[in-house]
Amino acid sequence: MSDTDVSNLPDRQKQILELIRSHGYVATEQLVKQFGVTPQTIRRDINTLCELELIERFHGGAGRIGNAYNQPYQDRLQEGMDAKRKIGRMVVDRIPDGASLFLNIGTTTEALAAELVGRKDLRIVTNNINIANMMRETDGSDVMIAGGFVRQSDGGIVGEATTEFLKQFRLDIGVIGISGIDEDGTLLDFDYQEVRSAQAIIQNSRTVFLVADHAKFGRRAMIRLGDYGDIDHLFTDVPPPQAFMDAIRDSDMELHVADDG
Repeated sequence: MSDTDVSNLPDRQKQILELIRSHGYVATEQLVKQFGVTPQTIRRDINTLCELELIERFHGGAGRIGNAYNQPYQDRLQEGMDAKRKIGRMVVDRIPDGASLFLNIGTTTEALAAELVGRKDLRIVTNNINIANMMRETDGSDVMIAGGFVRQSDGGIVGEATTEFLKQFRLDIGVIGISGIDEDGTLLDFDYQEVRSAQAIIQNSRTVFLVADHAKFGRRAMIRLGDYGDIDHLFTDVPPPQAFMDAIRDSDMELHVADDG
């Protein structure tokens, strides 16, 4: 749909579209409260936007269309950086000096790595060139980087050799990012090889941290990485949409929200 077409939408539908573009997913209940209208009115707005192929309807709300390709790295790097920094600052307080940890591919794990610079006696294993480069000048900490195919797009290292390298370790903490989370707690990503590496990190970590900003809730991706049962702690910047809370409460995973202090 063209920009001209979007500009002709009613104001409320424009605002709904912008919220979905910013957050990835919004719940019908949230929109009802925000706009002070009936659920039926919001459903009509969502139906209109779906018919125009601007958004996609999900149970309890609506989200972005498309689950085949990730956004370009530079776009992801800029999008939501304040949220990612908040998550990084929250997580770094839970990583003690002397810990061993995996850090995988992703702009949120990179934000955490930036907060770790200067920490003492860490042992870091990563398949992310950007993280290895950030951490290499940290005195007293060791960084090991996986071999494999280096993605030109984002510096991620993937492939069978990468996964086999990661399986050689048993570390205190595994920190993984994610591309999308379904309401039922399914964790989703775009690259099968990247998923295999993340699964190796999960399997070889004593404690698993998932770092995911608010835009990941309801975002679609093709490949199933796992679910909340694989995660010990989920760190995010604001409370997840209400539609996601049932699965979070039903899991053994602990939720940490930066706005909660």
